[in-house]
Amino acid sequence: MTTTSQQTSHQTDQKPELIDLHPPAADMEQLVRIGLNRCPRQLPAWFLYDEEGSRLFDRICEQPEYSLTRTEIALLELAAPEIASAIGEGVIVEFGAGSAQKVGPLLNAIHPAAYVALDISAEHLGKATAALQQRHPEVPMLGICCDHSTLTTVPEHPLLRNQRRIGFFPGSSLGNFEQDDAVRVLRQFKQLLKGGPLLLGLDQPKSKVRLEAAYNDAAGISAAFARNLLHRLNADLGAHFDPQAFSYKANWQDEQQRVQMALISSCDQVVRIADNRWTFQCDEPLITEYSLKYSPEKAVALAQQAGWHWVRRWHDPDDDLSLHLLEPAD
Repeated sequence: MTTTSQQTSHQTDQKPELIDLHPPAADMEQLVRIGLNRCPRQLPAWFLYDEEGSRLFDRICEQPEYSLTRTEIALLELAAPEIASAIGEGVIVEFGAGSAQKVGPLLNAIHPAAYVALDISAEHLGKATAALQQRHPEVPMLGICCDHSTLTTVPEHPLLRNQRRIGFFPGSSLGNFEQDDAVRVLRQFKQLLKGGPLLLGLDQPKSKVRLEAAYNDAAGISAAFARNLLHRLNADLGAHFDPQAFSYKANWQDEQQRVQMALISSCDQVVRIADNRWTFQCDEPLITEYSLKYSPEKAVALAQQAGWHWVRRWHDPDDDLSLHLLEPAD
């Protein structure tokens, strides 16, 4: 007869499988060309998240000015029993899992058949799911390295076969997409979840002072995170950026209800990737990402536009951010 301690030891030896669907370098180079030819110039936000970028983002989440992660984890811990009751059973599919720090309360409350984490950095994803597996040896886990915003189908896998899918998209990551793209992404998730619900985390508008401080932390981690994008392009695509020739700035744009984060060229300069050249004027921005903020009313309207039915909302005591439960409208 196997003892309980032996069973636990055997379970914690499990290592989550990793499926690598990361876009190839040729696709990345094409996206860079498209982004640098835009006006203003802007690259896909997921380019920020190589292994070093993911590590730096984890440090951003620890900064005193950036309260979103701490607030959302506290909310999940408080509301997890209610969420579990409202959301039902199935496999949790987390989009943009990052360090997988937030799903723990849901794993404890829902006891899912499995956990599937989607993220763009294979190295970071492997480490995150392995660490999470140690804390939750009873939950089978799978990592899929991909751009979840363009994924058209989840790979066939025994952990997903004949299972109801529960989507989880925390961290206000949907705010990185402009509104039309956010609608497209939510429609895409509806297809991937095959009739399952979605628990969506969205940050809400706050004072300009608070928001700009959160994305311009005093320790300079946000600036290092943005500049790492240029280091990545140099390493992965053979680009010729001088990261020190760009400053970093985040500012609140009230009309669009978003924070714009950008690298600002500090001089006139020419950037080269293979045979392509781009001239940056002094003070010209390269937008690294946006962070749109959604009031509860705008969140409901967004969900409806994307074909979801809004069910209910949980929020923190200060009503800074929300977790929205959505069900497919058809």
